[in-house]
Amino acid sequence: MTTLNHAMTVTPAGPLTIVAGPDGRVRATGFTADVPGLVALIHPTLRDGAELRERADLGEITGKVRSYLDGDLTAIDDVPVHQHSDGAFMTHAWAVMRGIKAGEPVTYTRFAELSGRPAAIRAAAAACARNAVAFFVPCHRVLRVDTSLGGYRWGLEVKQWLLDHEARR
Repeated sequence: MTTLNHAMTVTPAGPLTIVAGPDGRVRATGFTADVPGLVALIHPTLRDGAELRERADLGEITGKVRSYLDGDLTAIDDVPVHQHSDGAFMTHAWAVMRGIKAGEPVTYTRFAELSGRPAAIRAAAAACARNAVAFFVPCHRVLRVDTSLGGYRWGLEVKQWLLDHEARR
């Protein structure tokens, strides 16, 4: 049986819950205390039959989150993640999203271009919406063409806080 470990870190934007697989890769994360709701975001092939275990923290992952909160905005860049999509574009778009630098948000149009499909703006937006490891795969750094916030699963207040935190550095 697979074990999924989860831990919550208190942040200025609210509780950040992280779910990691037995290999230490993050499978889901979100600004919520609702662990079952967060686990539901994980692709079924990565969660079915898994046992959930609460931990005080997740070691190096939690340490990197704290470093990010303390101002080292690149601390979370190399946290290993594992999510699955049934489509190649989504997987590629998530990899591209990881390359969007803190303090340098892009529009959905630019994100589609960076992902190699400039006309696929809706598909780029879908990659943001289906991103189970938000924060580590920074969909909060993708904005509407007019640079307004657009949407964010964890709330626009959280998205604004993250962008403000990154802009201050």
